[in-house]
Amino acid sequence: MADNASSVEIVEGCRLPVLRKNQEHEDEWPLAEILSVKEVSSRKLFYVHYIDFNKRLDEWVTGDRLDMKKLQFPKKEAKTPTKNGLSGSRPSSPEREVRKSLDLNVQSTTAPSRGKTLPTPVQLELTLFFEMTETLFKPGVNNGTARRLIPPQPGRKRKANCGGTDEDSQDSSDGIPSAPRMTGSLVSDRSHDDIVTRMKNIECIELGRHRLKPWYFSPYPQELTTLPILYLCEFCLKYLKSLKCLQRHLTKCNLRHPPGNEIYRKGTISFFEIDGRKNKNYSQNLCLLAKCFLDHKTLYYDTDPFLFYVMTEYDSKGFHIVGYFSKEKESTEDYNVACILTLPPYQRRGYGKLLIEFSYELSKVEGKTGTPEKPLSDLGLLSYRSYWSQTILEILMDLKPDNGERPQITINEISEITSVKKEDVISTLQYLNLINYYKGQYILTLSEDIVDGHERAMQKRHLRIDPKCLHFTPKDWSKRGKW
Repeated sequence: MADNASSVEIVEGCRLPVLRKNQEHEDEWPLAEILSVKEVSSRKLFYVHYIDFNKRLDEWVTGDRLDMKKLQFPKKEAKTPTKNGLSGSRPSSPEREVRKSLDLNVQSTTAPSRGKTLPTPVQLELTLFFEMTETLFKPGVNNGTARRLIPPQPGRKRKANCGGTDEDSQDSSDGIPSAPRMTGSLVSDRSHDDIVTRMKNIECIELGRHRLKPWYFSPYPQELTTLPILYLCEFCLKYLKSLKCLQRHLTKCNLRHPPGNEIYRKGTISFFEIDGRKNKNYSQNLCLLAKCFLDHKTLYYDTDPFLFYVMTEYDSKGFHIVGYFSKEKESTEDYNVACILTLPPYQRRGYGKLLIEFSYELSKVEGKTGTPEKPLSDLGLLSYRSYWSQTILEILMDLKPDNGERPQITINEISEITSVKKEDVISTLQYLNLINYYKGQYILTLSEDIVDGHERAMQKRHLRIDPKCLHFTPKDWSKRGKW
C-alpha cells in the first residue's frame, strides 16, 4: 500500500482505515483522519487520529499502514456569510488557543442514568432506613439477602441545602458496573481545535529515573519540540535541552523536594502545598508537564489564583513527584479540585484515589463539601466514580441498628460525613443502580454482588490518608491581600 500512498496525494483532513498495532489484542483497521504529513529521509510519514479513540493514541505512521482503497477526501466546508459578506469564522492559532492559559480543567462525562426515571435530589432528600431483607425485584427468586434503605413517609422530609454544582482510573475491581473501554474517548469532539495543538509535539521526557512518552500537545518552547528527549529536573521541573545541561543544572539546584510547605507525611508519602503566586516558575513548569497527559485543559500562565498540592514519594535522593492536583483559592462553585494527575509511571497503583481522598480531607478541615471541576477526563471520571462508590458504600455498610430500630441516614448526612457534594452522592447512587421504586417509595438496595465487590476492592486498597498526619490550616482567601 506504500506505492498507492505515494501515487495519490494525501492531504490533511483525508480519512481512511489505518492499521493500528495493538499490543493487547489483534491488529485492527479503524478509520483515522490525517492531521499532518511530513517527509523524513525521502519517506513520507502521516500523523493520524483514530476516529472515536482517545487522542493519546494518535501517532506517526508510514504509508504501508494506510488502506488507500477506502480513501475519503475532506469535504469543502460551506462558509457562512456575515453582514459584511465575510466568513463568520476566523482561523485559530496556537498563540490564541494555548497561550491564554496554564492550570487545567478536569474533563469529564456525566454518568448515564439507567432503568426507570430516577428521582430528583429533592425527592431523594428523605431519611433513609437500613434493614436486612429478602432480595427484591426478582419475582420468584430468593437467592440470599440484600440490604435496603427505605425512605419513610413524606412527613419526615428534611429541608435540602442549596448549592451549586469533575486519571488515573486505575482500580477497576470496585464492585461497580464495568468501566468504559479505555481505548475509546468519552470526551467531546475537538476537531475544531488548531491543527498544531491537536498533535503531540514532545517525543520523550526524562524525569528523574523515568522516561515518559507524552500523550498530548503541551506548549513548551518551539525549539525544544525537535529534540529526541526533553530533560526535566525532577525537583524544580525546569526543562533543559540536553543531559549535559541537566547535569550542570543539578550542581546548582538545591531543591530536593517541591517548594512550599509539607502539610502531610506518612511513611514515604508526603504532600506539599504550593502557592501559584509565590512559586510561579514551579507552578508553570508543573502545568507544562501535566499538559502532556491532560488533553482537555486550559493553560493559564497566570497561576496566582491557584494552589497546587504535589504528592511525593521519598527515598535517599529526595522527594520524587508522583502526582498532583490544583484548586482555586476561591471557588464560587465549591470546586475542591481544578485538575488532577497521577504521572504514568505511578498509575494503576492506587495513587489516584489517594490524591482524591486527600482533596476531600482538605475539604473536611475547611468545613465544606467539594466537587471536582466538570467535565472530567475519561480516566478522571473512572477514578472519581470508583472513589465515590467506595466511600459511600463504606458509610452504608457500616450503619448499625439503633436500640433495635432500623438505622437511618440522609443524603445530607452522607455528604457531611464524606465532604462529597450532595449532587455527586446522588449521581453515584444512580450510577450504581441502587435506587429503585418499591411500593410507592424510592429505596436503595445493596445486592450481594455490590457488597462482595466492594469488600474485595477495599481489601486491595492499601493506600489511605491518615487525617492525624495532616497539618493544614485553611486561609481566608477572600482577603485579597493574602494573594
